[in-house]
This record gives sequence, C-alpha cells and structure tokens, in this order.
Amino acid sequence: MREMKDSGVEWIGEIPKNWEVARIKQLFFEVNNRCGNGQDYSLLSVSEYYGVALRTTKMNDEDMLTHAETLDGYKICCANDLVMNIMLAWKSALGVSQYDGIVSPAYCVYRSKTKLDMRYYHYLFRTNVYAKVFKQYSTGIIDSRLRLYPDKFMALKCQVPSFEEQQHIADYLDKKSTNIDTTIAKQQKIMNKLKVYRLSLITETVTKGLNSAVEMKDSGIQFIGEIPSAWKVCRLRNIGVLQNGISKGGEFFGHGYPFVSYGDVYQNYTLPIHVNGLIDTTDSERKNYSVEEGDIFFTRTSETVEEVGFSSVCEKTIPNAAFAGFIIRVRPFDDTLYTGYSKYYFRSSHHRAYLVKEMNLVTRASLGQDLLKSMPVLLPPMEEQKEIAKFLDRKCSAIDDAIKTKEKIIDKLIAYKKSLIYEVVTGKREVI
Repeated sequence: MREMKDSGVEWIGEIPKNWEVARIKQLFFEVNNRCGNGQDYSLLSVSEYYGVALRTTKMNDEDMLTHAETLDGYKICCANDLVMNIMLAWKSALGVSQYDGIVSPAYCVYRSKTKLDMRYYHYLFRTNVYAKVFKQYSTGIIDSRLRLYPDKFMALKCQVPSFEEQQHIADYLDKKSTNIDTTIAKQQKIMNKLKVYRLSLITETVTKGLNSAVEMKDSGIQFIGEIPSAWKVCRLRNIGVLQNGISKGGEFFGHGYPFVSYGDVYQNYTLPIHVNGLIDTTDSERKNYSVEEGDIFFTRTSETVEEVGFSSVCEKTIPNAAFAGFIIRVRPFDDTLYTGYSKYYFRSSHHRAYLVKEMNLVTRASLGQDLLKSMPVLLPPMEEQKEIAKFLDRKCSAIDDAIKTKEKIIDKLIAYKKSLIYEVVTGKREVI
C-alpha cells in the first residue's frame, strides 16, 4: 500500500509521501498579451464540458464567445497555457489549451514557471474538489456573478508530484479517458439513432395514419404530400386562439405561484404536473395566463432557429399557474383536436421543417403569432386521432425506455471517469 502523509492543507488532505505542496503562484504566472487589430489568430472557447477548444468546432455550446466585429484586445493564448473563464471557474470552465489562439479579454491565461506536464494540471484543476475551492475563493453574487480573480487563484495551494510522475499520470489518464470517451460516444450514437427513429415514427404516423391500405389524397401542402382521404387540412388559426406569455421583472420570480418556463415546454412533449418555477402574479394575471388541460404551448424565441417552435401540451390543468413570455399558448376553441394526438403532431419533423424554413433568415429566431397561425394542421377523425395517440404512446414509451437505459449507462461512465481522475491526480490511487 502506498505510503501517505498529511499535506498540511485541510481540503487537499493526504498526499503520497514523495509529493510536495506549493502555492499556484510558485508554479504559474499570468500572461496578458493582447491581439492587435489585423492579426490572424484562431478563436478559442472555454467550457466546463470540454476545457479549451477551437471555437469553430463548438459553435452550439452555451458558453461560446459571442461574435465580435473586431478581435482587437483579445488575449493571446499559446499551446500548454492554462485558460480560465473566471466567472465560471467554480463550474470547471477552464483547461489547458492544445492550440495557439486568442480568448475572451474577460478570461485569464496562465503559463508555467517551471517544468510541468500541463496535462496533469488540466486534469487536477477540473476535479470537483478544485471546483468547490474555486467557488469558495470567488467573489461576487452567488452562482451568477462569481469571479475567481488571479490573486485568489494564485494564492491557493496544489499538489506537486515529480515531473516524471506527472507524465506517468497524464499518460495513464489520457489512455483511460480516451477509452471511456469512445464507449460514451458509442452509447450516444445508439441513443441518437433511437431519437431519430422515434421522430420518423411520429412523423410517418401523424401524416399517413396507421392503415397503409387506406385511400390517399393530395394534402395540397408540398412538404406533407399525400394524406388519408378522410383527413382534413386546416390552419392553426382554425383550431384555437393564440396568446403570448407573461412578462415581469426579475423581482417577481422565485416565489408565489406555479410558473411554466421555456425549458418546461422545450424539454417535454407533455408539461410536468408539478413545475419548478414560481412567479408572483395577481388574480387577473393568473386568469389571463392560465395553463389548462388541452392547451398547446410553443417556444417563441431563441438564439437559434432550431430551438424555436417546440411544443408541449397540457394534459392536466395546473391550478393558479402562468406561462413565460418566451412561450405562445394555443387554447383550442373546442374538442376538434385530441390532446393525446396534438402532443405528437406538433413535435413531428414536417412541423419543424415548416417553421425552420419560414424563420431561417432571422438573426435571433422569433416565432410570431401570424406565422404560427398559418401553420397547417392535419385532422384525422376523432377516433383515429385517439388510435394514433394510443399507438404512439405505446411505441414511444418503449423507445424512451431504451433511451433512458443508454442515458444511465452514459451517466455511470461519466461518474466513473470523474472518480478515476480524482483518485489518480490526488495520489489516492497509484498508477503502476
């Protein structure tokens, strides 16, 4: 068994007997070289998920650097530099760069003073224990404006194995991480195929029905094609009345009555019975922005057109609830549209294709009521709507169970990888 010693730092705990502890300022110094106007550098992003990457390969991540007309003043980063988003250091938004490039002026760039294997410190500083310490020493408003300034970061202590052991640990973790990531990627690929199959099944069923031998007719809509002859075609304006959600200041949120958020709609075919959000509303607001059985909700605005127009139906009234301003509610005039059918119909790929086509020239995608009102709706006879809903409930439930199984496998692999990295970089597990 490996011989350990007290590090002298409570949150570091025991370390291998031959390891040292040093302040980060003894190992690193801050660099603040700036990009001049006209200089050509690769733009890099920094994320809690992947560390540092070329921006062009990570365009859809939440923490992407926003587009700037000029990159003058951006910080120059060299390969093997440690780059930190100081506002999200507590969420592990940092990493050692493999590239020469530039990063946001708001980020910090650190370079080694001595001979270090920077891969080791990439793994070490991204562990949960360091994220916790970074949060403790950050200043500002909790969880929103926290910043880990250089003086606080550099004053912290960290583990220092010998250079040879740093290399050995980094080589081991590179190999192990690659193997785990490969397995995760395979599981994600299967999961994505299941999602594609689910969407194709939904689209085929809500446009062609369950009986392949039924007589067909031209729908009159190019991207839908033929539909069963007994089905009707109308526009959403013929189905119900549309209304945008409530808009209030930040001080009204976090307390009060149930609040249906953008995420509640975007992430679910059916609204959760119990939503997490709260909003302080008046009696008239709760009446005007109510959430009732049969209502259909659409995401109204987003940074990208791909996130607009996602629907979710309310299958059970949420008492005293109100819905967000970034959402449009459609309240049906009558029972022409079966709720169980509509939850699948408005999530089908032809519906998405219609909205994306109409909004693809908009910088910040926004779904207006006029566009939504003109959206075509296919109406099978009521009994057939119910049959379709029952069929898709059964089929999609089985597919969703398979997806959840894959998600659990991925979660376990991610947890194992984090645990392995932590144990190895802190010396609790010896690499032979």
